[in-house]
Amino acid sequence: MNKSELIDQIAVGAGLTKVDAKKALDATVAAIIDALKKGDKVQLVGFGTFAVSEKPAREGINPATKEKIKIAAKKVAKFKAGAELADAVK
Repeated sequence: MNKSELIDQIAVGAGLTKVDAKKALDATVAAIIDALKKGDKVQLVGFGTFAVSEKPAREGINPATKEKIKIAAKKVAKFKAGAELADAVK
């Protein structure tokens, strides 16, 4: 399912126009992104939790040259499915 198909499903499910459904989806995604940028978790009970995790710097190997390289530390977004979502997709 892509974004436009998701917007169609939201519009039908919530009785909204596609324009309003797109605004709602965009606002939801923006709110989640803003919270993660601040370092907050976003918990949607039954659906799951969005959080930011930090990966430490590490040493890797360039597969082409077999030379050791340094991989910088970085932050990554993570999602952990809630119990209801996990049960629904079993």
